[in-house]
Amino acid sequence: MISKAGNALNGHLDHRNPLVFDTRELGRRPGALKRLSRSVEAPGSPVLGIDGVIGVPEGAPLELDLRLESVMEGVLVTGTARATAEGECVRCLEPLTVEVDADFQEMFSYPDADDRGRPADPADDAEDDEDRFFLEDGLFDLESVLRDAVVLALPMQPVCKETCAGLCSECGIRLDENPGHHHDAVDIRWAALQGLAETVQDGEKDNMGGAEPGVDEKQEK
Repeated sequence: MISKAGNALNGHLDHRNPLVFDTRELGRRPGALKRLSRSVEAPGSPVLGIDGVIGVPEGAPLELDLRLESVMEGVLVTGTARATAEGECVRCLEPLTVEVDADFQEMFSYPDADDRGRPADPADDAEDDEDRFFLEDGLFDLESVLRDAVVLALPMQPVCKETCAGLCSECGIRLDENPGHHHDAVDIRWAALQGLAETVQDGEKDNMGGAEPGVDEKQEK
């Protein structure tokens, strides 16, 4: 697995990528601020969302509103992503859509500065960089941050409506469309006893139709 730091430092970001943003206008002057909006197509492979459950289809419109702020250690990015996700109801399996409104905030650090804004110590543990994002020649890639934010904003178990009754476990029919639907179920624990009771009843009927025990013997005597 490639670290976030590795992606930023060795990925050679392409400014033509719609999810790559340029911060060079801010310079390194703390307090400098830039706001921007951008409409892009949702990335794919994997889907932007929860794979196999719900997500924003590849190529679907994705609206971004960003606030870029220069700070001592890098650029603080705060934003909102809006899109429409598609999936299916976990109860009735019908298709559904969900409006996504995902908020996020992430620090993109200068490669040559630590968290205090001073030149980084080469002896620092490299593992500390695993969870950090870095600027590359003033550019940053928002895709990883965006994916995390969208996943958190989506329902883990989407439903078409809160009152969805789901499907019949016996035949699979949609219960919302057939509210009176039911099956007569027999508890298997009582099935054997029911059969025994019927056998006893049949035996009693046979006895009632014949002579009483001992009658034939008396007549013979």
